[in-house]
Amino acid sequence: MPAAQRTNVTARGGRLRSRYPADSPERHVEYILVAAFHVDRGPIMEHQYPGAISGDENMLAELMLPDQAHMRKEDWTIFFLHKDTSETSSHHSTTKPQSKRRKPSRDDQIQTNEIDEDTGEGNETQTHPGTNTDLEEELEGGEGPPLIYVLNLVNTKTDTTAKRGAVVKAMAICTRHSFLHIYKPLLLLALEEYFKSPFPETLAALYDAVNSMDLSLMPRLSSLERHILSASDTKDLFVEKFEQMIQQRMAEDSRSNSIASPDSVSKSNAELLRPGPRYVPPRDTHEFESRVIYNHIPVPIKVPTSLAPETVGDFSLIKLIQIFSEPHAKSPQPFALHAHLTTSGPHTHPIIVLINALLTQKRIIFLGHNRPSGEVAEAVLAACALASGTILRGFTRHAFPYTDLTKIEDLLNVPGFIAGVTNPAFASHPEWWDILCDVPTGRMKISHRIDPAPVTDGFLNFQQQHPNFAPTLNGSGLSSSGPSTASASNDPTNDALFITDILTSITSRHGESVIRQKFRQYIARFTRIAAAFEESVYGASALYVGASDADAGAHGVKGHGYVWVDENARGRELGANVWRIEGWRNTRSYYAFIQDLAAAWERWPIRSIDLAHQHDRLRSLKLSHDDSAAIYLALAASVHGYDDICQLLTVTPESNAGLFYLSLGLFHPERRVRQATVELLERISLHEAGRHFWVQLGRFAKLAFWRVKKEMVAALGNGNSPVDAAGAGGDGGSGGGLDARVRAGK
Repeated sequence: MPAAQRTNVTARGGRLRSRYPADSPERHVEYILVAAFHVDRGPIMEHQYPGAISGDENMLAELMLPDQAHMRKEDWTIFFLHKDTSETSSHHSTTKPQSKRRKPSRDDQIQTNEIDEDTGEGNETQTHPGTNTDLEEELEGGEGPPLIYVLNLVNTKTDTTAKRGAVVKAMAICTRHSFLHIYKPLLLLALEEYFKSPFPETLAALYDAVNSMDLSLMPRLSSLERHILSASDTKDLFVEKFEQMIQQRMAEDSRSNSIASPDSVSKSNAELLRPGPRYVPPRDTHEFESRVIYNHIPVPIKVPTSLAPETVGDFSLIKLIQIFSEPHAKSPQPFALHAHLTTSGPHTHPIIVLINALLTQKRIIFLGHNRPSGEVAEAVLAACALASGTILRGFTRHAFPYTDLTKIEDLLNVPGFIAGVTNPAFASHPEWWDILCDVPTGRMKISHRIDPAPVTDGFLNFQQQHPNFAPTLNGSGLSSSGPSTASASNDPTNDALFITDILTSITSRHGESVIRQKFRQYIARFTRIAAAFEESVYGASALYVGASDADAGAHGVKGHGYVWVDENARGRELGANVWRIEGWRNTRSYYAFIQDLAAAWERWPIRSIDLAHQHDRLRSLKLSHDDSAAIYLALAASVHGYDDICQLLTVTPESNAGLFYLSLGLFHPERRVRQATVELLERISLHEAGRHFWVQLGRFAKLAFWRVKKEMVAALGNGNSPVDAAGAGGDGGSGGGLDARVRAGK
């Protein structure tokens, strides 16, 4: 669809901001470290560039050289550091400026994942104009300064002149960006170069190269836009924003050339506009393509554009699920019952046990004996994303992708940690962990030393209100003599059905993005069920922000929250989730989620209607004509502008049938409802993201759309259609293709 033909629903006015401006004082990489194994002294730090990141060099060197590193030619490690940059470091002349709202300094001290329990800052921290710390803190949720993510590469090279016949060195890149996996090719090249030239100049060359990476053409997307982009596989979604960034850059280049050489203005413009432009939109808007020139070698870089909380590095949920699903499918082994964990009885699926453990803030160990440390680190990061669903947070800040026995005292001081280890000694100490995930065998074990779930007021109140649906004290309200099935009577949590759907999608090769979206929906559903439980048991819920506004009856509809088909289904599902909801209510992620909901609600353009609730009513319930009419009319009356449509599209993702349930209004018996639905779909079809949802709408719905539109045009005596003018066709915007055939009645 040509940009000139789009209406005011396509974009907000004004100049687009870059996520990483070219003139920002922020650096992509803050430190580069090199450690080596000394035969007599053990792990030692050789260099820290451009300055010392920490006074505890021994601790960093041990983290950079994991156990049994000398047994493998190559190994990757990831770990996190906490560092407050509110004060300028004397070692680092490029330290970032202090933000306008920043927690007090902690003497610029680094510790390996030391806990900061103060989460009161929220996620709306303002920063110095032109910096990127506000985005990183938005993703972190304001739990303190953004983490420093450390990507570490260990190499072992045979050397007959060395005492043990080999030289072991490690190089690490320290960055505030969670997409640290993009630096892997550069680390491979740089560490190889360091073996040849072990001097600070080698580190300086890498440091300058990575910080010269240009990401200034990557637009800064809103939280609603990131949500829509991450939930879609459409490769040109929001491509208009990338095009606008290019146009702004070309205009800047033109002005710069005019100022530098007024006589060569026409020539400069011609060069900028000639075929084969210098700037081209990305082939896939989910990734921004750039490159880094290191040692005269151009290294391509792809940076994810839809960053989400608790998503660090390049992990695979599919791999994690397969590791623990396959042994369970071949030979199920019952778990020891625990109310928070075994919500479907002793044969609860291991992935569900893991999610429950993360939600209820249990101590989790991933053990990979004789496996690379990078493998357990990837499992830890995948587990954090699994329970987060890009909705909840508080997991990665308390995660230790790799640690060892020397740091066990620090680890045990962290409540609800998620740690990756390779030393088998951890398995012999069940008092150190609540859940042990053995990566090589694919088995999970619940510690016999785990604290039992306390009986809460919420459980007792629910038991009094719904005695028929209350679970037992061990958390299981069903007969669990064998493996759980997906039948409704034996699966009140619907977890078995969910896992079956996940495994079917993996078998069908649906891809990583589809699996992540399914887990996002699972976690979103859990939080909505938790809100309904709190409202039922306690009378109100902090998870229902703006409930009074949604219940006020604006535009003729009221109601909020999750929708069940009947009261029996509601009571059964609430009862099955009582224990893990009560376990979740006292965790970091629960309180952080309340803060996030309050902050998000302030940014939502539509607050008078619970869009998810009304859409769920259309999807799940058999409504009367009057009730459905009220919903369609309310949506048409409230959804107008760009942000309004973005908010609506977040509750109608492609994986949830897209615009299908909205399009059913085209078949309503009342003419005013059909016409209101046409106007709503028309606005959506002219929206930057909505046009892709319109294209994916079925032919039958489009036929009804054009029939109703024809009736409206005839009634007005006007033969022009805004959708016709915009060319919102089924072929992606040319005006021909499928919609042309529909308009012709073919």
